[in-house]
Amino acid sequence: MRWTVLDSPIGEFSVATDGASVCGTHFGRVPAADADPGDGAAERAVAELRAYFAGELTAFTVPVRIPRGSEFERAVWREMTGIPYGGTLTYGEVARRLGDPSAARAVGVACNRNPIPVIVPCHRIVGAGGKLVGFGGGLDRKVTLLELEAGVALRHAWSG
Repeated sequence: MRWTVLDSPIGEFSVATDGASVCGTHFGRVPAADADPGDGAAERAVAELRAYFAGELTAFTVPVRIPRGSEFERAVWREMTGIPYGGTLTYGEVARRLGDPSAARAVGVACNRNPIPVIVPCHRIVGAGGKLVGFGGGLDRKVTLLELEAGVALRHAWSG
């Protein structure tokens, strides 16, 4: 696994690739990260992330390989990828979609364990009533990501 770091509006952001897929992301610099991408998957991931942070990309296409997680966690992460750009769901809504309305807390735990934040958009899951609660990267980063997406989504809607 190779880590690459890029600068972003949410600070340094590290991306792990295995030569073919993204298999991890991390808020901040991973000590072993290189400054520049070194393989095709890393170059593609960095290019897509830069376009995303610039408001030019609304859907990631880089291949993703999630190396761990329980069946429930993987189901939550799949559900995250279905939340539209600029949209949100609550922990409870995700739990209901997965067939267990009482599993909102477990959805929160799965969000916290997401190994590929931003690309697998755990920031799009919010608390009841739209409250911003908990985020592994810090609430300031969550707000920045949600504001970026909301602004781009509005511009796209208004431009017809």
